[in-house]
Amino acid sequence: MRARMAIYQAHIKCEYREVLLKDKPEAMLSLSRKGTVPVLVTSDNKVIDQSLDVMHWALNQRDLDGWLNEDSSLGRALIERNDNEFKYYLDRYKYHVAYPEYPPEDYRDKAGDFLDLLELRLSDNQGVALTSRNISFSDICIFPFVRQFANVDLDWFKSSSYELLNGWYNKIEQSDLFRDCMKKYKQWSPGQAPVYFPE
Repeated sequence: MRARMAIYQAHIKCEYREVLLKDKPEAMLSLSRKGTVPVLVTSDNKVIDQSLDVMHWALNQRDLDGWLNEDSSLGRALIERNDNEFKYYLDRYKYHVAYPEYPPEDYRDKAGDFLDLLELRLSDNQGVALTSRNISFSDICIFPFVRQFANVDLDWFKSSSYELLNGWYNKIEQSDLFRDCMKKYKQWSPGQAPVYFPE
């Protein structure tokens, strides 16, 4: 999702192939053996298969709203904690049936340490964004994971003490950027006519 949002923001048109991870096409695995998305092949046949790298590739070509202008050290620290500590507890909260060692509320509480930090960062920026007074790179990197967390128990999240985080979440979720990037696509199959994103 975050790679797609950066490509959309940069106004880069790509041929798009929707895949199911339980039915990985050989065409994808031949490019990247890691077997997860995203996988981007550039016009000069360079393969980029990490979402943060795809985002940087896109925004280094065109960054109309200055997403890369944030405090990079602060942004990197937030993203690193999101992608490691928060994601660890998010996965256990979201898929708690597979992690029965603790009840889901315990995983939710552990993930809450990072949400507390996000709430604090938002309070420093009038509730608008995490590192500045404008949505930027770290906001888009972190938003999809907060969205996954929220959707495990949306009623709980909406009624939680995370007032600023809820406002930030709602603003991004209701944006044209997010809505356009959430368009559903049919599973790609070899030989089909090309599908492009953004349309």
